[in-house]
Amino acid sequence: MAPSPGSDISERGYIVPIGGAEEKMRDADILSRFVSICGGRDARIAVIPTASELSDTGSRYRRLFRKMGAGETRVLDYNSRRDCENARDIEYLGEASGAFLTGGNQLRLSTTLGGTKVAQTLRRRNADGMHVAGTSAGAAFIPEHMIAGGREGSTPSPNMVTLAPGLGLSNRIIVDQHFRERDRLGRLLTALAYNPFAIGIGLDEDTAAFIDSKDHLEVVGSGGISIVDPSNLEFSSMDSSHRDEPVSLIGIKMHILVAGGRFDLTTRKASAS
Repeated sequence: MAPSPGSDISERGYIVPIGGAEEKMRDADILSRFVSICGGRDARIAVIPTASELSDTGSRYRRLFRKMGAGETRVLDYNSRRDCENARDIEYLGEASGAFLTGGNQLRLSTTLGGTKVAQTLRRRNADGMHVAGTSAGAAFIPEHMIAGGREGSTPSPNMVTLAPGLGLSNRIIVDQHFRERDRLGRLLTALAYNPFAIGIGLDEDTAAFIDSKDHLEVVGSGGISIVDPSNLEFSSMDSSHRDEPVSLIGIKMHILVAGGRFDLTTRKASAS
């Protein structure tokens, strides 16, 4: 599943995975910037709280975005695959300048939205310029390969991660969230050992990667982003390791970027600003 190509007259919208627990009151740099790129007072933002089991998650983000100056915000509740065929919601997504996927359980996103008109519309509209952000579970769901779960720890092993299909807005990255706080380096490395063509993005809490149409990534927020690049991988023992055994990976490159740091997903070059 490759990202939608978009039209000849449009640039792809921003893709914004957020590590979770983003600041919502003071110094809410991530959410404020998302509202800004969506158009500020002219923004039309669709909030999709499918991942959450809390009834007020969508309305809470709606109030936050309105307080930050968004012109219009609507909560689109998709609790079943049948809900994803709602023509009014599809129409709103077709006109929105931004979509925001909340946190919760990423498997609720993949099993509810995957393959539906909503997922197809999100992919098409992002390719044509709509900005799509996701926090925590919403961030994990953004790429083609989604980390659905796994164990904590810094050393990879074959059964350390569970992968599932994601939304597919990018096939260049694999995202993990709450990264430093929950010690998730090992499961991101395991995911990359299975998919060494991708770039791993480990997002600390209150930290986001703003990825533009040219696949230039910029770090926003108070934490760090761990960029794990396996493009020069020389050796992997993944094919011969048994369950629970450690996996050897030689040639992995890793960058730690903080606010203002940048990474080019095409050239795989990092810079501090």
